[in-house]
Amino acid sequence: MRRHRHRRAKSQDAELDITSFMNLMIVLVPVLLLSLVFSHVRILNLQLPVLSEAKLAEDQKEPKILELIITKQHLALNYPAGILLKRFEVNEQGYNFAALSIYLQDLKLTFQQNSIEKNDIVLLLAPEIDYQTIVSAMDTVRSFKAVVAANLVDAELFPLISLGDAPADIRTNEVTDETLSKDKGEQQ
Repeated sequence: MRRHRHRRAKSQDAELDITSFMNLMIVLVPVLLLSLVFSHVRILNLQLPVLSEAKLAEDQKEPKILELIITKQHLALNYPAGILLKRFEVNEQGYNFAALSIYLQDLKLTFQQNSIEKNDIVLLLAPEIDYQTIVSAMDTVRSFKAVVAANLVDAELFPLISLGDAPADIRTNEVTDETLSKDKGEQQ
């Protein structure tokens, strides 16, 4: 009898078939890249406030400052500083930024008709004003939507915006008015 030698066949390395995996990656990578949301960073430009009265040179004419005072009860527009032009009370829906925008558009037109170059405004904020209100006010005073040649564009109002604190006397007067109205309600 013959012995058959069984020679063990040398095992060869198996080849990996990654064709289907590569097809999946070719489809998956663009889909994931297209669905990726990139963060959008918006920058709001602010200007430094105008120099105080003490620092103005005596020979220079004092600039007239357009102010918007924002408190919990109202928006007050002053021009020049300290002289009330218009007051917008807060209603059930919140601040009336639409009415403020319309009034600022009329004011800008009046400035242009009187040859007054006015591009700056100072927002004076009470301490309790929230961030969203500040941003909404800045958007309102910066520009408005206008139709020009059948296109909707942002027309410029007062793009140079400065921020500051509302005067303390205005804040205390409002607290006094608020307390007086509560006292009247309790008496009735």
